[in-house]
Amino acid sequence: MNVINVEANLGTTERALFAAFYGQEHGWDNAGWREIAEFSSCVLHPLEWAGLLVQTREEHNGKHVHHVFKTPLWRSALKLDTDEMLQPLKVQ
Repeated sequence: MNVINVEANLGTTERALFAAFYGQEHGWDNAGWREIAEFSSCVLHPLEWAGLLVQTREEHNGKHVHHVFKTPLWRSALKLDTDEMLQPLKVQ
């Protein structure tokens, strides 16, 4: 949860988040697509169903890009060790 807390603070992509955990960036177009699908199904989707994350999907250069953001529920319900490392969001 601490890794997601930091990486998704201002938003990230599914691929970048996978790389933060496993040190390698796979894409849906190479041999690592199964690992990303498992990560998404077993980690990201349950957190999204719980209301802690939100994912957006867009097509960019013919490929689907999945963006991951923390919801306000994440910030209000979870108190994590890495919270002190994060800069507060500035609202203008």
